[in-house]
Amino acid sequence: MSVKFQTVGSLLRPKELLEYKSLIERRDGIKYPFYNEFPGYKEAEEKATIDVVKKQAEHGLSVLTDGEHSKSLWHLDFVWGLAGVERYIAEHGYFFRDKCDCGKYETRRDIGLRITGPLSGKGHHFIQIFKRLKELAGDQDTKLCVPSPSHIFGELSWSDNIGGKDSVYANPQELKEGLANAYKEFIYEYADAGGKILQFDDCLWEIFADDNPNSPYTGGNIDQEAVKALATEFIDLNNSLIAVGHSLNLAMWTHNCRGNYASRNMGGGSYAKIADLFLKGQQYDRFFLEWDDDRAGSLEALQAFKNKKAEIVLGLLSSKINTLDDETRALRMLEEASKIIPKERLLLSHQCGFASCDGGNELTEDEQWAKIDQGQRLALEYWGE
Repeated sequence: MSVKFQTVGSLLRPKELLEYKSLIERRDGIKYPFYNEFPGYKEAEEKATIDVVKKQAEHGLSVLTDGEHSKSLWHLDFVWGLAGVERYIAEHGYFFRDKCDCGKYETRRDIGLRITGPLSGKGHHFIQIFKRLKELAGDQDTKLCVPSPSHIFGELSWSDNIGGKDSVYANPQELKEGLANAYKEFIYEYADAGGKILQFDDCLWEIFADDNPNSPYTGGNIDQEAVKALATEFIDLNNSLIAVGHSLNLAMWTHNCRGNYASRNMGGGSYAKIADLFLKGQQYDRFFLEWDDDRAGSLEALQAFKNKKAEIVLGLLSSKINTLDDETRALRMLEEASKIIPKERLLLSHQCGFASCDGGNELTEDEQWAKIDQGQRLALEYWGE
Protein backbone atom coordinates (compact mmCIF):
# COMPACT_ATOMS: atom_id res chain seq x y z
CA MET A 1 0.00 0.00 0.00
CA SER A 2 1.03 3.64 -0.38
CA VAL A 3 2.22 6.02 2.32
CA LYS A 4 1.05 8.75 -0.03
CA PHE A 5 -2.58 8.03 0.79
CA GLN A 6 -3.70 9.32 4.18
CA THR A 7 -6.90 9.57 6.18
CA VAL A 8 -7.88 12.71 8.04
CA GLY A 9 -8.72 10.75 11.18
CA SER A 10 -12.35 9.82 11.87
CA LEU A 11 -14.07 6.63 10.77
CA LEU A 12 -17.65 5.38 11.05
CA ARG A 13 -18.64 4.02 14.46
CA PRO A 14 -20.26 0.58 14.79
CA LYS A 15 -23.90 0.24 15.86
CA GLU A 16 -23.02 -1.02 19.35
CA LEU A 17 -21.02 2.12 20.09
CA LEU A 18 -23.53 4.49 18.51
CA GLU A 19 -26.22 3.29 20.90
CA TYR A 20 -24.21 4.77 23.77
CA LYS A 21 -23.32 7.92 21.82
CA SER A 22 -27.01 8.53 21.24
CA LEU A 23 -27.67 8.33 25.00
CA ILE A 24 -24.84 10.79 25.67
CA GLU A 25 -26.24 13.30 23.19
CA ARG A 26 -29.53 13.55 25.06
CA ARG A 27 -28.27 13.71 28.64
CA ASP A 28 -27.44 16.94 30.41
CA GLY A 29 -25.46 17.26 33.64
CA ILE A 30 -23.02 14.45 32.87
CA LYS A 31 -19.26 14.64 33.17
CA TYR A 32 -16.76 13.71 30.47
CA PRO A 33 -15.67 11.00 29.62
CA PHE A 34 -19.15 9.75 30.65
CA TYR A 35 -18.08 6.17 31.48
CA ASN A 36 -19.62 6.25 34.95
CA GLU A 37 -22.96 7.42 33.57
CA PHE A 38 -23.51 4.52 31.16
CA PRO A 39 -22.59 1.00 32.27
CA GLY A 40 -20.98 -0.87 29.36
CA TYR A 41 -20.00 2.26 27.44
CA LYS A 42 -16.28 2.09 28.23
CA GLU A 43 -16.12 -1.55 27.18
CA ALA A 44 -17.99 -0.85 23.92
CA GLU A 45 -15.59 1.99 23.10
CA GLU A 46 -12.53 -0.15 23.82
CA LYS A 47 -13.78 -3.01 21.65
CA ALA A 48 -14.68 -0.68 18.79
CA THR A 49 -11.24 0.92 18.99
CA ILE A 50 -9.47 -2.44 18.88
CA ASP A 51 -11.47 -3.38 15.79
CA VAL A 52 -10.95 -0.11 13.92
CA VAL A 53 -7.19 0.01 14.54
CA LYS A 54 -6.93 -3.54 13.20
CA LYS A 55 -8.98 -2.66 10.11
CA GLN A 56 -6.84 0.39 9.36
CA ALA A 57 -3.74 -1.79 9.38
CA GLU A 58 -5.45 -4.39 7.18
CA HIS A 59 -6.30 -1.69 4.64
CA GLY A 60 -2.71 -0.52 4.50
CA LEU A 61 -2.94 2.84 6.25
CA SER A 62 0.48 4.05 7.34
CA VAL A 63 -0.65 6.46 10.10
CA LEU A 64 -3.28 5.10 12.47
CA THR A 65 -5.85 6.81 14.68
CA ASP A 66 -8.47 5.38 17.01
CA GLY A 67 -10.99 6.30 14.32
CA GLU A 68 -12.04 8.98 16.82
CA HIS A 69 -14.30 6.31 18.31
CA SER A 70 -13.61 7.89 21.69
CA LYS A 71 -15.24 11.17 20.55
CA SER A 72 -18.80 12.35 20.13
CA LEU A 73 -17.85 15.52 18.24
CA TRP A 74 -14.58 16.23 16.50
CA HIS A 75 -13.69 19.22 18.68
CA LEU A 76 -15.85 19.42 21.77
CA ASP A 77 -14.70 16.23 23.49
CA PHE A 78 -11.27 17.82 23.79
CA VAL A 79 -12.77 20.95 25.37
CA TRP A 80 -14.96 18.85 27.69
CA GLY A 81 -11.77 17.22 28.93
CA LEU A 82 -10.14 20.49 29.98
CA ALA A 83 -10.33 21.44 33.64
CA GLY A 84 -12.56 24.49 34.06
CA VAL A 85 -15.19 23.55 31.44
CA GLU A 86 -18.75 22.29 31.80
CA ARG A 87 -20.83 20.85 28.97
CA TYR A 88 -24.52 21.55 28.58
CA ILE A 89 -27.33 21.08 26.06
CA ALA A 90 -27.86 24.38 24.27
CA GLU A 91 -31.08 25.83 22.87
CA HIS A 92 -29.95 24.88 19.36
CA GLY A 93 -27.09 23.12 17.60
CA TYR A 94 -24.82 24.35 14.83
CA PHE A 95 -26.49 25.14 11.52
CA PHE A 96 -25.22 23.52 8.34
CA ARG A 97 -26.38 23.93 4.76
CA ASP A 98 -28.85 21.20 3.91
CA LYS A 99 -27.99 18.93 0.99
CA CYS A 100 -30.79 20.37 -1.15
CA ASP A 101 -29.31 23.83 -0.49
CA CYS A 102 -32.84 24.88 0.40
CA GLY A 103 -32.47 25.61 4.08
CA LYS A 104 -30.59 25.01 7.31
CA TYR A 105 -29.79 21.66 8.88
CA GLU A 106 -29.46 21.68 12.66
CA THR A 107 -26.91 19.45 14.39
CA ARG A 108 -27.10 17.86 17.80
CA ARG A 109 -27.54 20.36 20.63
CA ASP A 110 -25.10 19.21 23.30
CA ILE A 111 -22.62 21.87 22.19
CA GLY A 112 -22.85 24.30 25.08
CA LEU A 113 -19.58 25.22 26.80
CA ARG A 114 -19.46 26.98 30.16
CA ILE A 115 -16.15 28.12 31.66
CA THR A 116 -16.30 27.53 35.41
CA GLY A 117 -12.65 27.93 36.38
CA PRO A 118 -9.16 28.57 35.01
CA LEU A 119 -8.55 26.34 32.00
CA SER A 120 -6.02 23.53 32.32
CA GLY A 121 -4.91 20.70 30.04
CA LYS A 122 -3.26 18.65 32.78
CA GLY A 123 -4.43 15.05 33.18
CA HIS A 124 -6.58 15.18 30.03
CA HIS A 125 -8.39 11.95 29.17
CA PHE A 126 -7.06 12.17 25.61
CA ILE A 127 -3.66 11.09 26.96
CA GLN A 128 -5.17 7.78 28.08
CA ILE A 129 -6.87 7.45 24.69
CA PHE A 130 -3.53 7.97 22.97
CA LYS A 131 -1.73 5.45 25.18
CA ARG A 132 -4.36 2.85 24.25
CA LEU A 133 -3.95 3.65 20.56
CA LYS A 134 -0.16 3.48 20.77
CA GLU A 135 -0.33 0.07 22.43
CA LEU A 136 -2.75 -1.27 19.80
CA ALA A 137 -0.72 0.13 16.89
CA GLY A 138 2.56 -1.46 17.91
CA ASP A 139 5.33 -0.28 15.62
CA GLN A 140 3.05 1.66 13.27
CA ASP A 141 2.87 5.46 13.27
CA THR A 142 -0.03 7.06 15.12
CA LYS A 143 -1.50 10.54 15.39
CA LEU A 144 -3.87 12.31 17.71
CA CYS A 145 -6.35 14.87 16.36
CA VAL A 146 -7.47 17.81 18.50
CA PRO A 147 -9.16 21.09 17.55
CA SER A 148 -6.83 23.97 16.80
CA PRO A 149 -6.36 26.52 19.59
CA SER A 150 -7.74 29.27 17.36
CA HIS A 151 -10.91 27.35 16.54
CA ILE A 152 -11.71 26.89 20.23
CA PHE A 153 -10.68 30.46 21.04
CA GLY A 154 -13.12 31.59 18.37
CA GLU A 155 -16.02 29.52 19.68
CA LEU A 156 -15.43 30.47 23.30
CA SER A 157 -14.86 34.16 22.66
CA TRP A 158 -18.06 34.41 20.61
CA SER A 159 -20.08 32.96 23.49
CA ASP A 160 -21.18 34.52 26.78
CA ASN A 161 -18.16 33.12 28.63
CA ILE A 162 -16.18 36.34 28.96
CA GLY A 163 -16.74 39.79 30.38
CA GLY A 164 -19.63 39.08 32.75
CA LYS A 165 -19.67 39.80 36.47
CA ASP A 166 -18.95 36.16 37.35
CA SER A 167 -16.79 35.34 34.33
CA VAL A 168 -13.45 33.60 34.89
CA TYR A 169 -11.91 35.65 32.07
CA ALA A 170 -12.65 39.36 31.84
CA ASN A 171 -11.77 39.80 28.18
CA PRO A 172 -10.67 37.88 25.06
CA GLN A 173 -6.97 38.44 25.80
CA GLU A 174 -7.25 36.75 29.20
CA LEU A 175 -9.20 33.89 27.65
CA LYS A 176 -6.61 33.45 24.91
CA GLU A 177 -3.78 33.32 27.43
CA GLY A 178 -5.62 30.81 29.60
CA LEU A 179 -6.48 28.61 26.63
CA ALA A 180 -2.92 28.74 25.28
CA ASN A 181 -1.59 27.65 28.66
CA ALA A 182 -4.03 24.72 28.76
CA TYR A 183 -2.92 23.61 25.30
CA LYS A 184 0.73 23.90 26.31
CA GLU A 185 0.14 21.69 29.34
CA PHE A 186 -1.60 19.13 27.14
CA ILE A 187 1.13 19.16 24.48
CA TYR A 188 3.82 18.52 27.08
CA GLU A 189 1.91 15.53 28.48
CA TYR A 190 1.27 14.19 24.96
CA ALA A 191 4.97 14.31 24.09
CA ASP A 192 5.83 12.71 27.43
CA ALA A 193 3.40 9.86 26.61
CA GLY A 194 5.34 9.12 23.43
CA GLY A 195 3.34 11.18 20.96
CA LYS A 196 5.11 11.99 17.69
CA ILE A 197 2.37 13.55 15.52
CA LEU A 198 -0.23 16.06 16.72
CA GLN A 199 -2.90 17.29 14.31
CA PHE A 200 -4.83 20.52 14.86
CA ASP A 201 -8.20 20.45 13.08
CA ASP A 202 -9.77 23.76 12.07
CA CYS A 203 -13.00 24.89 10.38
CA LEU A 204 -12.76 28.66 10.76
CA TRP A 205 -10.28 29.77 8.10
CA GLU A 206 -12.92 30.33 5.43
CA ILE A 207 -14.95 32.80 7.48
CA PHE A 208 -12.13 35.19 6.55
CA ALA A 209 -12.58 34.60 2.80
CA ASP A 210 -14.54 37.46 1.25
CA ASP A 211 -15.96 35.13 -1.41
CA ASN A 212 -17.69 33.06 1.29
CA PRO A 213 -21.43 33.90 1.16
CA ASN A 214 -21.97 32.11 4.47
CA SER A 215 -19.50 34.20 6.48
CA PRO A 216 -20.47 36.84 9.06
CA TYR A 217 -17.52 38.85 7.75
CA THR A 218 -18.81 39.12 4.18
CA GLY A 219 -20.47 42.34 3.09
CA GLY A 220 -19.87 45.98 2.33
CA ASN A 221 -20.35 47.26 5.89
CA ILE A 222 -17.66 45.07 7.43
CA ASP A 223 -14.43 46.61 8.78
CA GLN A 224 -12.01 44.44 6.82
CA GLU A 225 -8.97 45.74 8.74
CA ALA A 226 -10.53 44.47 11.96
CA VAL A 227 -11.31 41.14 10.28
CA LYS A 228 -7.71 40.79 9.11
CA ALA A 229 -6.48 41.64 12.60
CA LEU A 230 -8.63 38.82 14.05
CA ALA A 231 -7.36 36.38 11.42
CA THR A 232 -3.79 37.35 12.31
CA GLU A 233 -4.59 36.81 15.99
CA PHE A 234 -5.84 33.31 15.18
CA ILE A 235 -2.72 32.52 13.16
CA ASP A 236 -0.37 33.83 15.86
CA LEU A 237 -2.15 31.74 18.51
CA ASN A 238 -1.80 28.58 16.43
CA ASN A 239 1.84 29.31 15.63
CA SER A 240 2.68 29.81 19.30
CA LEU A 241 1.43 26.28 20.07
CA ILE A 242 2.98 24.82 16.93
CA ALA A 243 6.30 26.17 18.24
CA VAL A 244 5.74 24.37 21.54
CA GLY A 245 5.18 21.12 19.65
CA HIS A 246 8.28 21.66 17.53
CA SER A 247 10.35 22.30 20.66
CA LEU A 248 9.33 18.81 21.80
CA ASN A 249 10.16 17.25 18.41
CA LEU A 250 6.52 16.73 17.48
CA ALA A 251 5.41 16.79 13.85
CA MET A 252 2.62 19.38 13.80
CA TRP A 253 -0.11 18.83 11.20
CA THR A 254 -3.38 20.57 10.45
CA HIS A 255 -6.63 19.70 8.71
CA ASN A 256 -8.98 22.34 7.33
CA CYS A 257 -12.48 21.95 5.94
CA ARG A 258 -15.73 23.85 5.53
CA GLY A 259 -17.83 21.64 7.76
CA ASN A 260 -18.65 17.94 7.66
CA TYR A 261 -21.80 16.71 9.40
CA ALA A 262 -24.16 14.00 8.14
CA SER A 263 -22.76 14.52 4.60
CA ARG A 264 -23.49 18.25 4.81
CA ASN A 265 -21.23 21.30 4.82
CA MET A 266 -21.31 24.65 6.59
CA GLY A 267 -20.20 27.07 3.90
CA GLY A 268 -17.90 28.19 1.13
CA GLY A 269 -14.85 30.36 0.70
CA SER A 270 -11.88 29.70 -1.55
CA TYR A 271 -8.33 29.00 -0.44
CA ALA A 272 -7.04 31.72 -2.77
CA LYS A 273 -8.67 34.38 -0.60
CA ILE A 274 -6.93 33.21 2.58
CA ALA A 275 -3.70 31.82 1.09
CA ASP A 276 -1.44 34.66 2.20
CA LEU A 277 -2.79 34.37 5.73
CA PHE A 278 -3.63 30.81 6.69
CA LEU A 279 -1.61 28.86 4.12
CA LYS A 280 1.52 30.97 3.98
CA GLY A 281 1.44 32.21 7.56
CA GLN A 282 1.00 29.03 9.61
CA GLN A 283 4.05 26.94 10.44
CA TYR A 284 2.59 23.45 10.22
CA ASP A 285 4.60 20.55 8.80
CA ARG A 286 1.66 19.06 6.92
CA PHE A 287 -1.61 20.61 5.69
CA PHE A 288 -4.69 18.46 4.98
CA LEU A 289 -6.83 20.60 2.65
CA GLU A 290 -10.17 19.93 0.97
CA TRP A 291 -10.62 20.13 -2.78
CA ASP A 292 -13.48 17.69 -3.30
CA ASP A 293 -15.68 20.31 -4.99
CA ASP A 294 -15.46 23.80 -6.45
CA ARG A 295 -15.99 25.67 -3.17
CA ALA A 296 -12.23 25.55 -2.53
CA GLY A 297 -11.47 27.34 -5.77
CA SER A 298 -8.40 26.94 -7.94
CA LEU A 299 -5.33 24.91 -7.05
CA GLU A 300 -3.36 28.09 -7.74
CA ALA A 301 -3.73 28.75 -4.01
CA LEU A 302 -0.92 26.19 -3.59
CA GLN A 303 1.47 28.94 -4.73
CA ALA A 304 1.45 30.01 -1.08
CA PHE A 305 3.50 26.92 -0.23
CA LYS A 306 6.22 27.32 -2.86
CA ASN A 307 8.76 28.73 -0.41
CA LYS A 308 7.78 26.44 2.47
CA LYS A 309 8.84 22.88 3.27
CA ALA A 310 5.40 21.73 4.35
CA GLU A 311 3.75 18.65 2.87
CA ILE A 312 0.33 19.15 1.29
CA VAL A 313 -2.38 16.50 1.50
CA LEU A 314 -4.92 17.14 -1.25
CA GLY A 315 -8.43 16.17 -0.19
CA LEU A 316 -9.57 15.46 -3.73
CA LEU A 317 -11.82 12.57 -2.71
CA SER A 318 -15.13 12.89 -0.85
CA SER A 319 -16.06 11.25 2.42
CA LYS A 320 -19.58 12.66 2.06
CA ILE A 321 -20.80 10.43 -0.77
CA ASN A 322 -21.32 6.67 -0.75
CA THR A 323 -20.00 6.06 -4.27
CA LEU A 324 -16.42 5.82 -5.46
CA ASP A 325 -14.81 9.05 -6.61
CA ASP A 326 -13.99 10.21 -10.12
CA GLU A 327 -10.50 8.80 -10.62
CA THR A 328 -9.80 10.79 -13.78
CA ARG A 329 -10.50 14.03 -11.95
CA ALA A 330 -8.31 13.08 -8.98
CA LEU A 331 -5.34 12.10 -11.15
CA ARG A 332 -5.74 15.22 -13.28
CA MET A 333 -5.74 17.47 -10.24
CA LEU A 334 -2.73 15.70 -8.73
CA GLU A 335 -0.85 16.34 -11.96
CA GLU A 336 -1.98 19.97 -11.96
CA ALA A 337 -0.87 20.41 -8.34
CA SER A 338 2.55 18.87 -9.08
CA LYS A 339 3.26 21.74 -11.49
CA ILE A 340 3.11 24.09 -8.49
CA ILE A 341 4.40 21.93 -5.61
CA PRO A 342 6.98 19.15 -6.13
CA LYS A 343 5.31 15.77 -6.45
CA GLU A 344 7.25 14.37 -3.50
CA ARG A 345 5.66 16.96 -1.17
CA LEU A 346 2.09 16.02 -2.16
CA LEU A 347 -0.20 13.37 -0.69
CA LEU A 348 -3.83 12.30 -1.29
CA SER A 349 -6.82 11.97 1.02
CA HIS A 350 -10.55 12.47 1.34
CA GLN A 351 -11.58 16.03 2.13
CA CYS A 352 -12.45 15.16 5.73
CA GLY A 353 -13.06 12.24 8.02
CA PHE A 354 -15.96 9.87 7.54
CA ALA A 355 -17.49 10.69 10.92
CA SER A 356 -16.43 14.09 12.24
CA CYS A 357 -19.27 13.63 14.71
CA ASP A 358 -20.34 10.25 15.90
CA GLY A 359 -23.41 9.84 13.65
CA GLY A 360 -21.13 9.93 10.63
CA ASN A 361 -21.71 10.64 6.98
CA GLU A 362 -24.37 8.91 4.89
CA LEU A 363 -22.58 5.75 3.79
CA THR A 364 -21.96 2.27 5.17
CA GLU A 365 -18.78 0.91 6.71
CA ASP A 366 -18.25 -1.30 3.65
CA GLU A 367 -18.59 1.75 1.38
CA GLN A 368 -16.15 3.65 3.59
CA TRP A 369 -13.47 0.96 3.31
CA ALA A 370 -14.05 0.66 -0.43
CA LYS A 371 -13.38 4.39 -0.75
CA ILE A 372 -10.23 4.06 1.34
CA ASP A 373 -9.06 1.19 -0.87
CA GLN A 374 -9.71 3.36 -3.92
CA GLY A 375 -7.54 6.08 -2.43
CA GLN A 376 -4.73 3.57 -1.95
CA ARG A 377 -5.01 2.42 -5.57
CA LEU A 378 -4.93 5.99 -6.87
CA ALA A 379 -1.86 6.82 -4.78
CA LEU A 380 -0.06 3.73 -6.07
CA GLU A 381 -0.96 4.62 -9.63
CA TYR A 382 0.22 8.22 -9.31
CA TRP A 383 3.31 7.87 -7.13
CA GLY A 384 4.15 4.24 -7.85
CA GLU A 385 4.92 3.48 -4.23
